This record gives sequence, structure tokens and C-alpha cells, in this order.
Amino acid sequence: MEILVLGVVVLFIIIATVKFKMHPIFSLTIAAVASGFLLGITPKNIMSTMAEGFGNTLSGIGLVIAFGTVIGIYLEKTGSTQVLANSILKVIGLKRSPLAMNLAGFVISIPVYCDSGYIILSSLNKAISKKTGIPALVFAIALATGLYSAHVFVPPTPGPLAAAAILDADLGMVLIFGLLVAIPVSISGYFWARFIGKSLKEDETADVQEEKEIVQSTVKPIQAFLPLLVPIILIAMKSVVDYPTHPLGEGWVFSFFDFLGSPVIALLIGVFFAFALGRKVPTKEKKGWVPEAFKQAGAIVLITGAGGAFGAVLRTMDIASIINLESSTGIGGLLIAFVIAAVLKTAQGSSTVAIITTSAIIAPLLETFGLISITDKALGVLAIGAGAMTVSHINDSYFWVVSQFSNMNVKTALRGHTMGTLVQGVVGILMILLIYAFV
Repeated sequence: MEILVLGVVVLFIIIATVKFKMHPIFSLTIAAVASGFLLGITPKNIMSTMAEGFGNTLSGIGLVIAFGTVIGIYLEKTGSTQVLANSILKVIGLKRSPLAMNLAGFVISIPVYCDSGYIILSSLNKAISKKTGIPALVFAIALATGLYSAHVFVPPTPGPLAAAAILDADLGMVLIFGLLVAIPVSISGYFWARFIGKSLKEDETADVQEEKEIVQSTVKPIQAFLPLLVPIILIAMKSVVDYPTHPLGEGWVFSFFDFLGSPVIALLIGVFFAFALGRKVPTKEKKGWVPEAFKQAGAIVLITGAGGAFGAVLRTMDIASIINLESSTGIGGLLIAFVIAAVLKTAQGSSTVAIITTSAIIAPLLETFGLISITDKALGVLAIGAGAMTVSHINDSYFWVVSQFSNMNVKTALRGHTMGTLVQGVVGILMILLIYAFV
């Protein structure tokens, strides 16, 4: 009965999202309430369980999501994304410019949504293609796969943040291992672009999409990198000083990084560096930037909270004993998390919804899988992220952004972009299993 309930509510989430275009906040909340009633929980306990799950999930990451979104908006509005891309291009060189665009996309998508990042940088793609003679679709796929890799692995991107909160994983460990996984995943997208891009042709009959005007920025490269690098370094250092062996001691160094490396404080510091990017922008022009960021963050925060509420209800079920998972290993658990996320992603299109829903299903199973250490939980988050990028196709808004801004018809986009995300997902889970085997 309980397995039937789980199957029904997951199917409801998929159908409600895909067929009826219901917002995930509503589908996840309805699924949580329905699960409670079908499991025989009293109405009062359903509401208290959901409220507890919602609050616990958001207590640690609500502000982190909001601050990360503010950083992303300032990078976008001040033209700092182009500064970042050009800086990486100068270092790597024109001969390897597709790799430069891939890595630029990887860096930029840590705080900026990949849809926006692609629209912003697509014109730069075309300009470099004309300059180098390398086909434009090589750049298109290299950039798209680079943007996509950080989107599912590296905080403060909302998906990994939400999964870390639901699985009670250490955010610093998710960040460190997320970078270790995401960089090879990003580069695998580059190799795929070089392999497939030259055999693809642009659709000359496609409607040319209006590109965002390139903002001429006076921001220096070091200024553009600081809002990204400072929070990442601080959060990573907190995980180092908090490690059980206390490698840096328990004195003032420990206290310093333990405080500044807490995600809320680290991202707040990043926000102040982001504010510095817009110091030469007239106040009247930038007064709407923060409200715009909070508007974007609000939806993600509520979806994450709804996922936490759904997960809290599912925790009342003993899923492990019901489906006889007692003999499952850590590797088996990571693969199960990957497959569930991949099915949900492929079925309904949103990586974030796939991550949050899978996290809610997997959270009660972590102990059964033997995924109980801080390292194991971080890898669990990343396994879900790898599944949630497998694959981006016609029900994913990002698929249409990439295809329309690159003049690709559907068949070409499926061959280039969709197959690229499949390659990335497989590379991602293999990297995670490799790390699990040796750490």
C-alpha cells in the first residue's frame, strides 16, 4: 500500500507539472497532503509534519538562495558575465576558444541561471566563431554544456542547495566534491561539442531570436571574480576547519572560518562584493535589481520548502523495509538516486523539481544505503544532481533557449544538446562512484 502511495504521488507530480502545467509549489504541496491522508495520518499531524519539514528545510538555505540570486543579478546587469568570459578566453586563447566558452559557462552558472547565462553569452559565441572560423554550433554546445554542469552540482545554485538541506548534507562538502565532479562533467561537454558540432548545421529558416544587448562594462576581471570566489573559498574553508581531526586546530583560525564560512555569512560577504560592481551605475537604474533578484529567489525558496514538506511526510514511511533494500550498498544507493532523478528529469523537464522530489524520496533511505557520513551525504546530493541533468530535451525550457538562440531545429538540438547532457550525466555519476570508492 505504501509503495502504491509513493508511486501514485510521484506520478501525480509528473502529470500535474507536464500535462496541466501546474506550478511545482502546488503539485508538491498537494502530493504531501495526499500522501498523508493515504498513509492514514491524522489531518493535524499532516499539517504539523509539513510545517516542520518546510521550516527545517528553509532554515539553513532560504537566505543563501536569496543572496546567491542577488550576486547573479549584479553580475548579469553590470556586464560582469562578459568580463568573466573574456578573461577566461584571454587565458586559454583563441585556438581553444570553445573550451574557454565551456569553462566560462561553468563559472557563470554558479550564481546565474543557465537560461539567462546562455542568452547573455550567445552573441559572444557568434562573434568568436566568425573570428576563428570554428563552426558556431561547436561554441553553442560547448557553452550550453558548461552552463549546465555547475547548475546541478555547485552551490549556491538552488538545486544542490535544496538537496543539501533535505538530505542534511554539509554544504561545504557538497561544494568541494561538487567542483571535483562538475569540472570533468563540463569538460566532457566540450569534447562532445568538438566531436558532434562540426557535423551539425544551423537552421537557416529559423527565426533569429532577439539577443540581449551586451552591457559595456568597466568592471575589472578581479572585481568580477570576487563575488564568486570569496564565498566559495570561505564555505570550503569552514568544511576544512570543521573536519573531525581539526587540521587547523581549534583556536582563532577555527573560530574565524567557522563563522565567516557559514553559508549565510559567506554569501552575504559575496553580496557586498557584488554591490561594488554596480557602484558606477546610477542609483535610479539599479534600484530594481535587488527586488528582481528576490522575486526570482522567492519561487525557488517556496519550491524548496514544499519539497521539504513532501519529504517530511515521506519520512513517516519505512520505505527501506517495504521494498527490501536492506542489502543495498552505498554504490547501489547512489545509483538508485541517480536513476530516480533521471526519470523525473526526463519526464517533467525541470532539473530543480527533479532534484527536490528525488531528495524527498531518498532522504529516508540514506541510513539503509549506508550513506551516513558527511562525505556520503554530499555524494548523495551529487548523484541526484547527475540524474537531474539526464537529459535536457523538448520539455525543458533550457533546451528551447539553446536551440532558438543557436538557430538549431529540433532534430539538430536533440543530436547536439540532448545527447550532450546524456554524456554529461553518465560522466557525472561515474565520477561520483569513483570518488566514493576512494574516499
